[in-house]
Amino acid sequence: MKKEEEHKMKNGNFLDACQNALDGIIYAITTQSNIKKQLLIAVAVMLISLFFDLSRAEFLCLMFTVVLIIVAEMFNTAVETVVDLYTDLYHPKAKIAKDVGAGAVVIAAINAIIVAYFLFFQKISTIGLRMVDEVVNSPIHLAFVAVLLTVIVIVTLKAAATKKHKFVKENFMPSGQTAVAFAALTIVWLTTRNVVIFTLALVLALLVAINRYQTNKRTKAEIIIGACVGVLVVILLYGLAILYLHINSLASISEIFQNFQIRQ
Repeated sequence: MKKEEEHKMKNGNFLDACQNALDGIIYAITTQSNIKKQLLIAVAVMLISLFFDLSRAEFLCLMFTVVLIIVAEMFNTAVETVVDLYTDLYHPKAKIAKDVGAGAVVIAAINAIIVAYFLFFQKISTIGLRMVDEVVNSPIHLAFVAVLLTVIVIVTLKAAATKKHKFVKENFMPSGQTAVAFAALTIVWLTTRNVVIFTLALVLALLVAINRYQTNKRTKAEIIIGACVGVLVVILLYGLAILYLHINSLASISEIFQNFQIRQ
């Protein structure tokens, strides 16, 4: 019986070795949650890399980095399995073996971060700056982002109050509808500077606030806080957009001045 078990543990030929290796890969993928996550990330990274026009050497470097992380995780799984096979109790040497295996995975992950930085950072930053330029220079995009940020801030405040502060939850939850209404009101004023249009928007915003109060959905404090949040988020975003445009204009003037000096 022992001879049969020993025979199963050994590779009889090349095909047996391949089958055993395949069984090990399948076991790691099906039982180890970390490896499943890493494979999903690897697939996502490979698909995203198709849009960055990587050279052959860059793609091979990226592929090697992804494979290195998965291999390190598989070695770590093998070490943990062997240690657990020999002892279920705490032992300093067992801890060392597991810690060293986990350390190998961490080093591979740090290496992946460094490789990703050199491969993608400059290209992503260029794309990001273009997207920022388009948003800042487009009133429609900027208004959409402002409203979206207002909603995110309101949801975040409500979630924080619900989980941590019962008093705040019961008495000072900001009104989301009022926040969006006054955010839209602020956007209308900043983009049009038309008194008539602003007045109409103000009437609509006040109707929303009054409706929230009269239906006993929100208190006066909640409505006032919601209105303040909507106004402040929009003013902050538009202020950052103006600052960004100002910095870009200064950079452009500086480049023109430098080019003029070079020509002189």
